[in-house]
Amino acid sequence: MLCGVGGHVPPSVVTNADLAARVDTTDEWIRTRTGITRRHVVDPGTATSDLAERAGAAALESAGAATVDAVVLATTTPDHPCPGTAPKVAERLGMSGTPAYDVNAVCSGFVYGMATATGLIAAGLADRVLLIGADAFTTLLDPEDRDTVAVFGDGAGAVVLRSGDPGEPGAVHAFDLGSDGSLADLIMVPAGGSRYPTRGTVPGAVPRAEPGAEPGAGDVWFSMQGRAVYRHAVRRMTSSSRAALLRAGWTTGDVDLLVGHQANIRILRAVADELGIPHDRACVDLDQVGNTAAASIPLALAHAASSGALREGDRVLLTAFGGGATWGSCVLTWPKT
Repeated sequence: MLCGVGGHVPPSVVTNADLAARVDTTDEWIRTRTGITRRHVVDPGTATSDLAERAGAAALESAGAATVDAVVLATTTPDHPCPGTAPKVAERLGMSGTPAYDVNAVCSGFVYGMATATGLIAAGLADRVLLIGADAFTTLLDPEDRDTVAVFGDGAGAVVLRSGDPGEPGAVHAFDLGSDGSLADLIMVPAGGSRYPTRGTVPGAVPRAEPGAEPGAGDVWFSMQGRAVYRHAVRRMTSSSRAALLRAGWTTGDVDLLVGHQANIRILRAVADELGIPHDRACVDLDQVGNTAAASIPLALAHAASSGALREGDRVLLTAFGGGATWGSCVLTWPKT
């Protein structure tokens, strides 16, 4: 059962005009290709845990809960490669000793986290779970790469899940999850892991030629094959949505609000069209925050709830596609928040 929601974005804003002043792009080019007009970015010294803590606190307040039995953090930008960031977030929220761990499924992370959190509850390991999606994704970007700096922003969103009756508003009804490791190079930061450790990297070095080679300077930055990502994202989000709806016994006509991963307005509209869901029933907030990766869906939920676009009992479809490649969908009814 979903019983609370909250979000947080850092205060610093970068507009399309700001980007046009430092890289080869224009406001029109960004808006027509992505639908984004501005994004929030972390200041130096602000980390994913800082964003996650604030969103988590907002979700706990929304749920009227001081503590939970577990904390799950969906992120691709942990504070450190080791250890995970969730225990630190739990400790800062006053829950030292509470089980806490990270989930990394990139932009599908929140949906995967929903499945993980509901599984903890179904298994009797927790009565309440705080699920946070948080990413400081701009820390992975080459500041000179117009194709990525135009798309991504930073932020965090969170929900509180509790045990309950399937007939109650807030009930989580069904999931569909999937992955395809052959598509790993579509969305990737090549260096920094065990395959290409960054130790010994020389700025300006020639990029790696084969496995085991030293990473080049560019390999430490995020890369994305935009056209291929678009094609796979639309196909997988559409098929996954249909599978989750079928498991819940719903049709696309039953969906009051489609909340897709906020990657690109064209992807969101294409998925809605494929599913036969009118655009006015597809949530869009990427124009103000950009693609916030694992924070994308919970931030969109928080925005829809605060704006009145979500009402108690509304049937909601969540769907996402991310690096890995991963994808997933979830259907739920909206609670009184």
